[in-house]
Amino acid sequence: MGSSVRELAEATPDTRDRYVDLLRVASLGTVVLGHWLMAAVTADGVGNLLAIVPQLQLLTWALQIMPVFFFVGGFSHALSYRSLHRNRQEGPGGSVYAAFLRARLRRLLRPTMVFIGVWGAAALIIQLLGGGSGLTGVTLRLVTQPLWFIGIYLAMVAFTPPLLKLHERYGWAAFGALAAGAVAVDALRFGLGVPYVEFMNFAFVWLAVHQLGFLRADGRLRLPAALAVSGLAGAVALVALGPYPLSMVGMPGEKVSNMAPPTLALLCHGLWLVGAVELLRGPGARFVARPRVWRTVVAANGIAMTAFLWHLTAMLGVYGALLATGTTLPDPASSAWWVQTPLRIAAAAVLTAALVAAFRTFERPAPAPAAPGSGPLAALGITCCLLGVLGLSMVGFAGLLEGRSAMLIAFPVTAPVAVAMTLVGWLLVERSGRLGGRPA
Repeated sequence: MGSSVRELAEATPDTRDRYVDLLRVASLGTVVLGHWLMAAVTADGVGNLLAIVPQLQLLTWALQIMPVFFFVGGFSHALSYRSLHRNRQEGPGGSVYAAFLRARLRRLLRPTMVFIGVWGAAALIIQLLGGGSGLTGVTLRLVTQPLWFIGIYLAMVAFTPPLLKLHERYGWAAFGALAAGAVAVDALRFGLGVPYVEFMNFAFVWLAVHQLGFLRADGRLRLPAALAVSGLAGAVALVALGPYPLSMVGMPGEKVSNMAPPTLALLCHGLWLVGAVELLRGPGARFVARPRVWRTVVAANGIAMTAFLWHLTAMLGVYGALLATGTTLPDPASSAWWVQTPLRIAAAAVLTAALVAAFRTFERPAPAPAAPGSGPLAALGITCCLLGVLGLSMVGFAGLLEGRSAMLIAFPVTAPVAVAMTLVGWLLVERSGRLGGRPA
């Protein structure tokens, strides 16, 4: 692996924007570290450190960095889709859309399907043997939560072609339309109490952040300081004067969350973060240009999704081992708890590395089929995938035998149904590479 990483790093063309790769790795790494820090595990269950120490919620204004990942995704998706058009990989009678979906989803869905398969089988065996209570039951419910990110990212990939066309025609106005949609949704939600409308902001908020990546790809983010200041000022005003909570991550038991579903406050938070990372672009680019740093970024990018999928498994595994050996866990946020925190994080990192070593092969990109593919079939497949993955992130694997369900927008979904939808969607995306369609 070391030699291949070195070869990949040395083969990187000078035209590649390495700072974007650094942001991708740094944002996912920050999320992983944040999850490890926030977990307040006791013998009675899993809590949230930010609920125990509310003053720490202000840290989420810097550490809730998922908007940066989606911003980077928009940049990468724009380049990838345009490259397919330039190379005309669709061929006669083929679909650029299907080729784009397969190219973007192979490294994402393969490790995701393995994660779902392994945990689904483990959950079934545990519950057939009469387990599933205590920390084990909490683990079966929590390990799938990171899949919400996969579902949102799938939606971004699916909407890239039409939204990129709107961007190319209208520029900033396309972003403005999505932002206006987020404003309208919150007005209907908080002002008029319209039910279920808040779920539309899963699209408006995150796609607006994604659209900023298109603008960066075209060099049109020219005033990052203004973007950062206006975003920060907007978030402060909304939290101070509106119904929005301080935390930019979800909190247990709260009536309103800035994350699920996203709010206008989270969109403003995303604007400030995008502006901030753009302000750091110069020194960041110089930093990642160092050969050793760039090799580290290349290596991390090759395992990032696998590490993200399994990091909660590792964290809960560390706590489970402590409880199984009779170790007394200190009260969360106590001095003893803080002293042990570096050791727990180090143990979680080691276990994550072991899981990555076991499953990293599934993240390596497989050769894409030469056939251009069917656009409608690919669209149907990615729709099934994103609904299944989002549903599984909400319901988890606990209560499999009891038919436990959760609400996906306005519809109940069980874990077996969510897994089936994800599997069918993945197979349809793969199948789309063997069927031709009309030209895009």
